[in-house]
Amino acid sequence: MRPDEFEETGRVIVAAYEALAGGHMTEEYAEELSSVRRRATGAEVLVAVTDHVLGSVTLVPDAASPWAELLEDGEAGIRMLAVLPAAQGQGIGKALLEACVARARELGRAAIILHTTPWMTTAQKMYEQEGFERLPDRDWLPVPEVPLLAYRLGLD
Repeated sequence: MRPDEFEETGRVIVAAYEALAGGHMTEEYAEELSSVRRRATGAEVLVAVTDHVLGSVTLVPDAASPWAELLEDGEAGIRMLAVLPAAQGQGIGKALLEACVARARELGRAAIILHTTPWMTTAQKMYEQEGFERLPDRDWLPVPEVPLLAYRLGLD
């Protein structure tokens, strides 16, 4: 990702999350989602680009990253996978997910962990098709109205 793509990427992520059902979007969360420049320090932000940004994902390299959520030693994390609503259904999310898996393997990680909400059913299907398995013992509730479901993909 290039620094000149930070702002546009933030807008794409917010647009994708605003299009979802569920009571997850607050002003504070929208600010966190759009803070791509901050995330790019301490994590790797990947983008899918044509003449504009179509999607993005944050790869958290390890548990030492400030963006890590419930990662254990040897694990990478995936956060904030988002595709512009008008570009969904074209394989962009899958390509971003596959790029994260490839990068985590390059980094020598044993697994990738991600969390998703119950209303992100399309994403859950994609994760399962790519071999991710539900990990209920790592589910968590960061705020009362947003339960997060854990998924894991072993890389070894």
